[in-house]
Amino acid sequence: MSDGDLRRRSSEIELAASDPYINEVLGEATTTDASPAPTSHFDQAEEFFIKLPRPVEVPAFAIHHDVRQRRPAHAYLENLRQVVEQLTEVVPSLLTNLNYLFDPADTLHPAFFHHYRLQGRDYLYLVKLSLRHRSRDIEIIERGTNDLTPRYRTNQLHLEPALIPLDSVNRRGDGFRSFTIRRTISQTWMGERGRGYFVQGIWMDDDLAKFFSRLLLPEGLSSYPYYPYVCKYCTMCLRLIDIRAVGRERALPVLHHVVEFLDPEMEQIQSSLRRTSFSEELPIYRELRARTPDTWLELWRSLTVRRYLNEQEMKEFQVALDGE
Repeated sequence: MSDGDLRRRSSEIELAASDPYINEVLGEATTTDASPAPTSHFDQAEEFFIKLPRPVEVPAFAIHHDVRQRRPAHAYLENLRQVVEQLTEVVPSLLTNLNYLFDPADTLHPAFFHHYRLQGRDYLYLVKLSLRHRSRDIEIIERGTNDLTPRYRTNQLHLEPALIPLDSVNRRGDGFRSFTIRRTISQTWMGERGRGYFVQGIWMDDDLAKFFSRLLLPEGLSSYPYYPYVCKYCTMCLRLIDIRAVGRERALPVLHHVVEFLDPEMEQIQSSLRRTSFSEELPIYRELRARTPDTWLELWRSLTVRRYLNEQEMKEFQVALDGE
């Protein structure tokens, strides 16, 4: 396989398989003003999760999956259906208007998506749920093995919700086949440091997230540990904390405008960050900040971050936007 093929494949999200039953359940899920909304949080490792109004039970999933098997096993689907049915009852806003996407390379992070189109451009909302157990946050019902995850109960759900710019949408007769990501960022790998077992890769991704987010947040607003605009899939994505359909639709036009604005400047931004770590004193940052319309910052003016200790006396953060 050529380098060009590798780059192309790494920019594609394939819909290897789905499940009509799950999609039907999601299609019937409705939200009302009385539906309890989850609150959005980050743990001390800066991983995002929501707190559910009441616990859900997660069955035991097979840990291993042959990536050559492009369709989910029957037992896997039966378990996932149980999870989805509970989530649509406990927190219907999470999966409203979404469809299921099976990823054979990451079965413990089932994905759900919605395709958007705005002013001639395509976007993908992709949310990946974590089925991995975190011992501090769960109640074990049945212990796991080398081959199975434990069966457990929890009121915390770790997830990764993101709006992703697309180049194209590849369809088949009965729906979507794959989504080709609009690559606006070239190479974020910068080298290595350390020796032997202590070698660590040096990447530009964190500096890009700080650059984008500081540029596109109101002056003086502290959002740590939440960086809304991040580098993923070699493009600029928007990580959402308002996971409702209305939250996605409110954020989409903002992402559309800022991607169009920054795309011509990406090479200069990357070149600057290869030479030095992010600082608001960088000339390219100051130039772009002066050109950034205030209307693009409005979405974030009501953003709040509250620090607290959880029941295990560990630091966590609650993040919110007015209107959630």
